[in-house]
Amino acid sequence: MQVIPPALEKLIEQLSRLPGIGKKTATRLALTILRKPRGLAQDLGAALLDLHSSIQLCSCCFTFSDSDPCAICGDPKREGKTICVVEQSGDLMAIEKTGIFRGHYHVLHGVLSPLDGIGPEEIKVRELLARIKSGTISEVIIATSSTVPGEATATLLADVIKNENVLLTRLACGIPMGMDIKYADKYTLARAIEARSDVN
Repeated sequence: MQVIPPALEKLIEQLSRLPGIGKKTATRLALTILRKPRGLAQDLGAALLDLHSSIQLCSCCFTFSDSDPCAICGDPKREGKTICVVEQSGDLMAIEKTGIFRGHYHVLHGVLSPLDGIGPEEIKVRELLARIKSGTISEVIIATSSTVPGEATATLLADVIKNENVLLTRLACGIPMGMDIKYADKYTLARAIEARSDVN
């Protein structure tokens, strides 16, 4: 006996294909959409359809944008000599929220992951090197995550860029604000000690 209507089952199946969404969460989301007015589902469907037709990659930094160049690359007030290299567009958005960084970005669209078949050719390393070789860049900030794939990618980037005439820096990693030191894992604590700064 079919307990779940086929249309609802299909939506649950599609939602559960998204990263971080399991079958339970997908079911909860699908049921929520079903309980809401029909207009919500129509608006959601229209937004999903518009996503791929209106969003493109910026030809300079490779972030998702509705214009080319994107708003950041096209802003004359930004510091064009500094590039912050991030894994994904979501990382760019997180850094932008701080309001501190005023340079440009380069989105790799992934990290090295040999088990998943992702090597240097599958991420935007070649394009980064071309930007550096243009001679307009003075500093490259590596802002990959402090995960094993993120660290492997940072090491690759450092190796590729080391012979270029640019300052190469890495985001400091360490103890988050408000965290008691005794609860930090040994790797976070080690990175915090290594990335310590002068208080003067």
